[in-house]
This record gives sequence, structure tokens and C-alpha cells, in this order.
Amino acid sequence: MRLFFVSLSSLFILSTGTILAQTTPSSTQRIPHSPLSFLTFAPDARSAAMGEVGVAISPDANSTYWNAAKLPYNTKDLGVSASYTPWLRNLVDDMWLGYLTGYKKLGDKQAVAVSVNYFNNGELDLRTSTGAQNGYYNSRELAVSGTYSRQLGKNFSMGLTLKYISSNLAASGVIAGASLSPARTAAGDISAFYRKALRNEETGGEFVWTLGAVLSNLGGKVSYSSVAGSENFIPTNLKLGGGISFTADGRNRFNFGLDARKLMVPTPDGTDINARPLLKGVFGSFSDAPDGFKEELQEVGLAIGGEYVYNNIFALRAGYNTEHKNKGDLKYFTAGAGAHFMDRYSVDFAYLFPVTQGSPLAQTLRITLSLGLNKSEKLDVNDTEN
Repeated sequence: MRLFFVSLSSLFILSTGTILAQTTPSSTQRIPHSPLSFLTFAPDARSAAMGEVGVAISPDANSTYWNAAKLPYNTKDLGVSASYTPWLRNLVDDMWLGYLTGYKKLGDKQAVAVSVNYFNNGELDLRTSTGAQNGYYNSRELAVSGTYSRQLGKNFSMGLTLKYISSNLAASGVIAGASLSPARTAAGDISAFYRKALRNEETGGEFVWTLGAVLSNLGGKVSYSSVAGSENFIPTNLKLGGGISFTADGRNRFNFGLDARKLMVPTPDGTDINARPLLKGVFGSFSDAPDGFKEELQEVGLAIGGEYVYNNIFALRAGYNTEHKNKGDLKYFTAGAGAHFMDRYSVDFAYLFPVTQGSPLAQTLRITLSLGLNKSEKLDVNDTEN
């Protein structure tokens, strides 16, 4: 559906970030921003239903996105998952996010995984600066990742992910003497996970507490033009999380998680922030806010969520996600459900409820289908046994 009218000159200006950076912002408008925002969208329904927590909750196939260090703790030797999210569906009908991932355990303490994160921006109606029609283009972005994770101790593991990222917003063209082109770069994630479990063999009771940390999308800058100095920081993120999981009888389980996140790109301060060296800009983002530590804390977003699971068959979930009013003010509740059957198949749904009326994220829904197998199991499409 052709609802987006994009000026090529506007796209060029926004891709450089220079004009935005050199316009002195007010204290309520110093919002760190970056292209490739699709890399920060929660891809799967389980975490999305829990307020978008995922760093330290129990592992599944989608740990490839949230915290790859969790993969060796999966109970299945092999897992795959596919997720689909119609994006901004109150505004358009052809934008969507897709995520496909799979992992394979190598023994008890290692795992490898691959994933594909695809964002379709829909068909764009391209316009010149004078408003003349300049054709249509199907704008799309993609990240392909490979992961290795390993237990380094009984309760501790780490993961490493390398990814190739491509953002093709408006194909190729020339505007104001500058050539437009797809933006491409490489990036990596490094993650850590700690898990401690206490069990009562007689009653089936268990209490598990977990901690996790992820530094994601650490990589080179991107540019959509040939103009020198038009590079932009990509959305490097630091996430810290904690979780608890407990059951008294082995049948009724409660899971809770809390994540804190910080976008590690420079805070707009009236200068050309994208001109800063890569590492200085990324790691300097912890101390570059004009109002000091108070403003740095405002740039930390929070997610909290819970999950009730009955006999590993049915799950109910809810959560809340929030940003400071000066740093985006994005606030929403989430809810969802999931079902697991035949000890191998899962289906999960999530729904988003914005706090602010008229939010473009209203009615965002996600669906995820998953499969998990052990080495001794064979996938038979004719198998209907429970």
C-alpha cells in the first residue's frame, strides 16, 4: 500500500544526521537516535508478551536474539523458530518484521546457531524535493547472524554473535550530486549468562535465579550516500537483566524478568555527533549527556514481565515497557499466551497496548511458531501421538 511519500532529498539529509546533530536540541529533545532501528524491535512473541524482557529469562530458540549465552541451557538438542510481526498495521498494510532462527547443541556445554532478521518497510512512493514522482521502491533491511556459545562453568556461559547487516531504503540514485546507495556493515554481539538452580527432588519444586548481560550491534558506522562525513552510528545496545523462576510442584511454574537497556550512541548536543570516532562515540555515550549523570539515567529504558506456565503445556504472559518522558516517552503494556504440544511444537502470541492514545504501535501483534527436538527423536509429519 503506497502510503509513504518519501522525498529523496529528505532521505539524504536524515541519513547523514548532520543537520539534526547541528541543530541545538532542547533538554526534552536530546533523544539518542540511529538508523537500522529494526535491530532493536523485539522479534518473538514470548518475550514481546512479557514486556520485551529476554536477557535472563529461561532459554529457547529465540535466545539467539536476546542472549546467545543461554543457548547451552536449552533442554532440547535442536530448535528452530519463526516469528512474524505486521508493523504499524493501523497506518499501513505492507510493513512487517520477520525473524527466523535455529540452534544446535554440540554436546552438553556448547551450541551454534544462525538467524535471519528481515524488515520490510513496504512500498515507498519516492518524491524529489519539488514533489515530482520519482518511482516506487520496496524498501527492506536485513541482518544475517551466526552464533557460538559455550558453558565456561557449571552455572556460567558466554556467547559470541557475528552479523552482516544491509539496509536498502531507496535503491540507488543521485541527489544534489551525491550518490545514494544501500548501507551495509558488520557487527557483533557478546553475551554472558549466569544460572543457579535449587531443586527439591521429593516434591518436584525448583527455584532458579538468573543474571544476564548483552552488548549487541557493536560494529562499523553506516552511510546511505557518498558524501564524506555522512556515516551514522548503528544501534549498539547494552542490556542487563535478571530473572527468577519457581515451581512448588513441578506443574505450576512462575517466571519473572527485568531488563534495563541503554542505546550506546552519542546524545545530541548541538555538535556533529556522527563525526566522533566509533569507539569514542559508543563508549563515551555513558558520559556525554549535557546534563550529566541525571540525564544519562534518563536514557535507560526498563522492561518487566511475568509468565505463568501450566505443566509445560500452556502459558499466560504480561509485561510493561517504559522510557523516560524526555527520552522518547514510549510506554506500553503487553500480554500474550502460548501453547506447547506433543513435546516438540509451540505457538505463541503477543499483543501490545500503548499507554498513549493514538500511538502508531497500537494493536501490534506477533506470532511465533517453534520446534524443539532431541537427538533420539525423529521428526515425522505423520506422527500424531501425544
